[in-house]
Amino acid sequence: MALDKLDFRLLRIFSTIVEAGGFSAAQGELNLSLATISSHISALEDRLGLVLCRRGRSGFSLTPEGRAVYDEVLRLLGTLDQFDARMRGLRDRLTGTLTIGLTDNTISDPNSPLEDVLGRFSDEAPDVSLNIVTKPPHELLRDVIAGQVQIAIASFPRITLGLTYTDLYVENQRFYCGRGHPLFAMDEASIDVNEVRRHNIVARSYWGSRDLKVFAISSPRAVVSDMEAEARLILSGRYLGYLPEHYAKQFVEAGQMRSLRPDLFGYKAPFQAAHDPAQMSRGIVPLFLKILTGGKQKTLPAKVPA
Repeated sequence: MALDKLDFRLLRIFSTIVEAGGFSAAQGELNLSLATISSHISALEDRLGLVLCRRGRSGFSLTPEGRAVYDEVLRLLGTLDQFDARMRGLRDRLTGTLTIGLTDNTISDPNSPLEDVLGRFSDEAPDVSLNIVTKPPHELLRDVIAGQVQIAIASFPRITLGLTYTDLYVENQRFYCGRGHPLFAMDEASIDVNEVRRHNIVARSYWGSRDLKVFAISSPRAVVSDMEAEARLILSGRYLGYLPEHYAKQFVEAGQMRSLRPDLFGYKAPFQAAHDPAQMSRGIVPLFLKILTGGKQKTLPAKVPA
């Protein structure tokens, strides 16, 4: 005998009556009148060709056939509930691709939690594919606006309206010279802004003139778009420039670089995660941000630059 949608509804009504202990007791849960309940059970009995229960002055009781039908109904409804749960799981399962944008040479920063974050995200969203791109900060912001990158992690030189920024950590920046440079062996007390201005200074293209502001010079002698290029120029012994302290550490320990006057030239670069708030409707974006911030997100809407 094939079942249809009506049969399933009648079977659920029947199971509710049995579990409630009778027609009257099931009225509240079913929100049906006694006459309607009785009509439904009669229709089910006609459909099955069986007498399922006895009702009357002597009370409600199941017939042997009714008990057997109830047992089968429990199995059937249990299977249907499992099916519904699996379908919900399929709908809610996180899939697709998450594109994350990073800046170069941050892997040596002990403040960056990214490796652990990527591992935990992979565990929690195993069906999501990760696409990681490395670009300068200003290009990452452009790609976030264009929808090509969902989350960008960097120290951003400017605020872009319409994006949301989440504070992560700070990166220590120091000003370096390489071995062979005239300042490498100079006494620290003799090095000041005026002395540094006499030498070639490297600027990062994405920071505009910020690297040069303290030195009050109009233009740099070299411009780079990434940390490795700047490190190469500094290691040449002909240029001075800023590098993340964690990245320059390897060269300092090898005696190839020296930090110059951190009290004058050092600063802290705030790292943030930038995203388009419209992307929060995609479950993978809020999940990654939650893991990235340890569930303690402090989001900062973009403000007009001062």
